[in-house]
Amino acid sequence: MKNGRLIPFKVESIQSKADEIPYGVKQIEAPKMWRHGEKGNGILIAILDTGIDRTHPDLESRILDGRNFTPESTEDDYSDLNGHGTHVAGTIAAAETGTGVIGVAPEAKLLICKVLDSEGSGSYESIINGLKYATNYVGPNGERVRLINMSLGGSDNDPEFEASILEACAKGIVVIVASGNEGDADESTMEFGYPACYNECVTVAAHDEARKLAYFSNNNKQVDVIAAGVQVLSTYPKGSYARLSGTSMATPHVTGAMALILAESERKFQRTLTESEIYAQMVKCCNTLGHEPTSEGNGAIKLSFSYKKHRI
Repeated sequence: MKNGRLIPFKVESIQSKADEIPYGVKQIEAPKMWRHGEKGNGILIAILDTGIDRTHPDLESRILDGRNFTPESTEDDYSDLNGHGTHVAGTIAAAETGTGVIGVAPEAKLLICKVLDSEGSGSYESIINGLKYATNYVGPNGERVRLINMSLGGSDNDPEFEASILEACAKGIVVIVASGNEGDADESTMEFGYPACYNECVTVAAHDEARKLAYFSNNNKQVDVIAAGVQVLSTYPKGSYARLSGTSMATPHVTGAMALILAESERKFQRTLTESEIYAQMVKCCNTLGHEPTSEGNGAIKLSFSYKKHRI
């Protein structure tokens, strides 16, 4: 069976404490949505990654459920022995506790699917099983997954992998993935990987704090959107915090933003939106940064666009 892996990322620094709203969360204007009462309440997001620090003070209240699909430990032990999954989870939904960091959608709930081991590797079989579990999950109060975050990939185009993504989309779930970190800082060349090159996924590229294209960010015709992915501060195992760089760090910014857009849009339309409708609402909130479409897709999300357009 083919193997998947974490998209390579860089640990810039680790620290024991934090007390700030990370710059990427500010840049997409999540705090403006919070002030209007939108924090992602009622949205369930599945994270397919290396697990999570289940006792992290910023995360423990956000976890609804989880399962381990790797040979590492038991099925009900989805602890993170790598760090990547915990970092991704914090950017999406770290709770507002008064200290630490805050995620884009701090009241969203998380379904943790550990599909990669402590080395960041996993079989396509494990990833597919995690996808199917998330797609068909029903929580204790009828909760269903609306968004799936996958900051992972491989060089192989696996038909069964794509079929499982299509199944999720058919059930109204948006699948958000990282574009990859094999970029060469040349916007005229393209780099390819999967699931980033599946048209069914929302593929995320990375920029730095100055909104310049990250030198490592993959360019290709399937890129949909761009977000902060350099020196991103978020949660890390053992109750700590870390600054990481990679398109893996950009992806959860978009996932969290889509949780806010989804909740806001469904309140407006008073019905459940389809996967394509959710994507369309996201595109309406995008603003170009001036890069090539193969580098930034529709541009960067500006959440104030969502709030304004729903109150015309």
